[in-house]
Amino acid sequence: MNPVPIRNQAVDAYRGFVMLLMMAEVLRLPLVAQAFPDSWLWQTLAYHQSHVEWVGCSLHDMIQPSFSFLVGVALPYSIASRMAMGATLGPLFGHACWRAFVLIAMGIFLRSTHSPQTNFTFEDTLTQIGLGYPFLFLLGFRPPRWQWVALGVILAGYWLVWALYPVAPELGFAGHWMKADNYGAAFDRWFMNLFPRATPYLANRGGYLTLSFIPTLGTMILGLAAGRWLRDSAPELPLKKFLVAGVAAVAAALLLHFAGVCPIVKRIWTPSWTVFSGGLCFLFLAAFSWVIDVKGHRRWAFPLVVIGMNSIAAYLIAHLWDGFLIDSFRIHLGADFFSFTGPAMAPLWRGAAVLAVFYWVLLWMYRRKLFLKV
Repeated sequence: MNPVPIRNQAVDAYRGFVMLLMMAEVLRLPLVAQAFPDSWLWQTLAYHQSHVEWVGCSLHDMIQPSFSFLVGVALPYSIASRMAMGATLGPLFGHACWRAFVLIAMGIFLRSTHSPQTNFTFEDTLTQIGLGYPFLFLLGFRPPRWQWVALGVILAGYWLVWALYPVAPELGFAGHWMKADNYGAAFDRWFMNLFPRATPYLANRGGYLTLSFIPTLGTMILGLAAGRWLRDSAPELPLKKFLVAGVAAVAAALLLHFAGVCPIVKRIWTPSWTVFSGGLCFLFLAAFSWVIDVKGHRRWAFPLVVIGMNSIAAYLIAHLWDGFLIDSFRIHLGADFFSFTGPAMAPLWRGAAVLAVFYWVLLWMYRRKLFLKV
């Protein structure tokens, strides 16, 4: 077995970048952009801090697939570390199942913070990862051939089930991927109503689905491949593999999309989205590895590493603290404190202050070696 390597700073920086994108939602760039409808800069910033309506991809759309991909990247390191300490498969799998349960519970808890009762929903990033994690963990103990076969079965099987689901003939083949009238939505109209709800579940307004955890598992498998390449090639970097895999995956997904076989839609996590976003994740990882490990530019990445090494804490802080901090600023500084450059820019400056508090807390935890793990 290979020796257990030190932490990969490029992976931590990439994870930190992803979490920073998520935390930066407090900047409210789409809201600010409404005051500057003719500004290309503001409209571009707003676009990339919003999810696309259906087909396509923005930078914001890459948060969830990157987070999922990086779960896969980290798994070979985690397994190697625990095996080096004498752990065996049985207890490790039990821990993996417990971790999956905690992730699912955390996702449901965060989605319920503004609900009159527990909001049982499973499309959240944490719940999606949790649902697929035990399967990913078992693949981590199998040869690489197994992961590629599993990826092919997942994507092809998922596509086939959707393609065979009956839709109105006038919609054509594209109708299989329509919002709220697809196989995943039909499944949720049954599954979600098995749980206690204030009102019957009809559809998710954004089109998000429980069954997306299956192709999300495909994204994590791609990350698992990247993590294995990193470990097996250490101390060298498999940049060529990352670049080839990234370009090939993006090209294949675009071909499937424009050929009408399967559209690239993040909200329902189509197989083409799995391949497309996975390809971009390979390219992101290659870029961070090249800048940090090849060119040696490490100091600039420190703030990202601070965030990336405490990603669960960052996730919880971003979801639970923003409202409290905004209210605190309003109460103690006044409602117009952040309007010093005009009311249109106030959400940006207020969000920057909230983001600074987020980072200060994470930096404090980093310096005291307080890392929240599941």
